[in-house]
Amino acid sequence: MASKCDVCGKEKMFGNNVSFSNKKNRRSWSPNIRRVKAVVNGSTKRINVCTRCLRSGRVERAL
Repeated sequence: MASKCDVCGKEKMFGNNVSFSNKKNRRSWSPNIRRVKAVVNGSTKRINVCTRCLRSGRVERAL
């Protein structure tokens, strides 16, 4: 599944795991992406959307 939101552009982020001894290991955070049917320009399409956009109402769901 794609790891980028088609609405806001949110995608995978990278950073460090920091242990108690202050060692750094690279890690990543993936957005919570859902493939949903949505109304785009008056037609129904399947798009990849993060749950933040779904919750905030930026996406009009299709029936």
